[in-house]
Amino acid sequence: MKNERKELFGAWIQASGTTLAAIGSTPFKNFTEGQLTSLNLWGNELQALGNALIADSELYFTMEKIGNMIQSAGNITVVAGILLPVDDETEQELDIKGNLMQALGGNAVLKDTLANGHSVVSLYHLYGSLLQIIGNSMQAISGIIELQGGEGKNINTAGSWIQATGSIIEAVGSTIDYLDETG
Repeated sequence: MKNERKELFGAWIQASGTTLAAIGSTPFKNFTEGQLTSLNLWGNELQALGNALIADSELYFTMEKIGNMIQSAGNITVVAGILLPVDDETEQELDIKGNLMQALGGNAVLKDTLANGHSVVSLYHLYGSLLQIIGNSMQAISGIIELQGGEGKNINTAGSWIQATGSIIEAVGSTIDYLDETG
């Protein structure tokens, strides 16, 4: 029972983090650049924590555990780009690599999701994982566009919200799964 609670808590922490990061990636005129960066930072920290909790809830070494560990490391890479005293190009490269790591981790989780059979809960996890992979990939692509001198902010914002939507769908699936198991 304890591990199911940890997984559920981690799923909602991750969903909260992706939502905060999406707000931080959206060019709201009511927020300063510093406030948006802080929201993005806190969001990625919460995502790293949520993924770590989900990974820790797995008793055995599975693709889901590995995938969540990789996703957590990806968020930490993004956080490093924000916090470390590096030039803008290095910060952008860390952001790209962090988002690609998150997408890679999502693919590893997806492997176990596809092996779990067909149920309503598995569809929540399937669609949630796919949306997160797509969102992280879009964020990485936007970073590459920006490194090449283009404008990728709209792609980044869309990718952030797609990822947030996917993580919320996954958290709802985890909630349904938890309620089914605990009555």
